[in-house]
Amino acid sequence: MEIKNAEFVACCADYRKCPPGNLPEYAFIGRSNVGKSSLINCLCKRQELAKTSSTPGKTQCIVHFLINKAWHIADLPGYGYAQTGKKLREQWQQMTREYLLKRPQLYCVFVLVDLRIPPQKIDLEFLQFLGENQVPCCIVGTKADKLGRNALAKSVQDLKAALSEQWEPLPPFIVSSSQTGAGRDEILDFIDRANKSI
Repeated sequence: MEIKNAEFVACCADYRKCPPGNLPEYAFIGRSNVGKSSLINCLCKRQELAKTSSTPGKTQCIVHFLINKAWHIADLPGYGYAQTGKKLREQWQQMTREYLLKRPQLYCVFVLVDLRIPPQKIDLEFLQFLGENQVPCCIVGTKADKLGRNALAKSVQDLKAALSEQWEPLPPFIVSSSQTGAGRDEILDFIDRANKSI
């Protein structure tokens, strides 16, 4: 599948105000600064579609993009560290939780995990939350270009080992890099197959 049209639709702080209709939706989430917006831009081949920042906490609402006039990407606020107060972070968490559990159009959540660092407790806990609530997900390992072949293989192996303590079988797993485009075709093929199965 190729993305021929991608446009910003809405930025909402409440799942009930997200775009209406029945178009399938694919959400992207991960720890702050894991590369969500960069990956969305890579998928759409649009450098400035999703706003990127070196400062954690840039995405503060649920941002929707209409893709090929047929489905939506939802860019969710990052979990974990952000340069803002505890109260506001809690509001983001509540907003995200309600979206994930109550948005009927949501078909799959792509959970981004930074492959440069060991498996993080916050990532494993978030994935456990999705599993316990039967929210379909796909794990995307990001920033693969920052690692050599052996280090990348070990990072993927360590993450899968940590996940295997919670999951049987493991969720789908895609290795990606927004810089090189690695994983782009696999993610779009995943979405294309999902759309055709609906």
